[in-house]
Amino acid sequence: MSFDPILKLDGKVAVIAGGLGAIGYATAQRLAAIGATCVLLHRRGDEAAELAAALPAGVAQVHQAIFADIVDSASLRAAAAAVAASLGRCDILVNSAGHTRPVPAADLEGLSDELIDELLQANFRGVFATIRAFTPLLKASGDGLIVNVSSISAFTGTGSNLAYVAAKAGLDVVGDALAKVLAPLVRVVSVSPGAVASSFVPGRGSDFAAKMASSTPLGRIGLPDDVAAAIEALATTLRFVTGTRLVVDGGRHL
Repeated sequence: MSFDPILKLDGKVAVIAGGLGAIGYATAQRLAAIGATCVLLHRRGDEAAELAAALPAGVAQVHQAIFADIVDSASLRAAAAAVAASLGRCDILVNSAGHTRPVPAADLEGLSDELIDELLQANFRGVFATIRAFTPLLKASGDGLIVNVSSISAFTGTGSNLAYVAAKAGLDVVGDALAKVLAPLVRVVSVSPGAVASSFVPGRGSDFAAKMASSTPLGRIGLPDDVAAAIEALATTLRFVTGTRLVVDGGRHL
């Protein structure tokens, strides 16, 4: 099997969980621009089809938006079946869905049992369930790629809250295990941003961004397109890579 770099993704199908989020949609824009047909998995309404239709498209690209809730395995299986029926394949799976809530690490009571369960379900179990649902298609591709959007919090221990930290750390370790058992048909890589300019963490505004930028070696916080560019590279030029993390944080973790 060749893992040589490629320039285009013509004929490839990329499924993006959380495809309407900032990182997910930026990734779809990049992959679509180099030929991939993109499927946006989402939990929103009518805007999903419009956003899918707005992606760059060539003659053979008809992008889709499919409703799927990553904490509902039945809806994920249905989404995978829909992709198989309409497109016949899945070559790239990007897991960018999830959510969090700020809770200081010292606020032990603020991290309730219910919130822990909710965050582990959304940021770990749901990602694993998405991988489980699409792995048969990825293996059938023979050149599959799973990219899990993780976080530097997985190895720094500092993040929006400790349950989120635990979920991302677990995702990285399980991703490494999957990289071994799914090789060589499917590669598995974590992409680990630091702070990203988006609405992902509720309540964080321009003051937070300025504070993070001032202590980041490259002088700004991340952009969704920074993360998307890393995912594009894994799909095209960084093809002899699996079972590891790619940190995209401007040096924030240092």
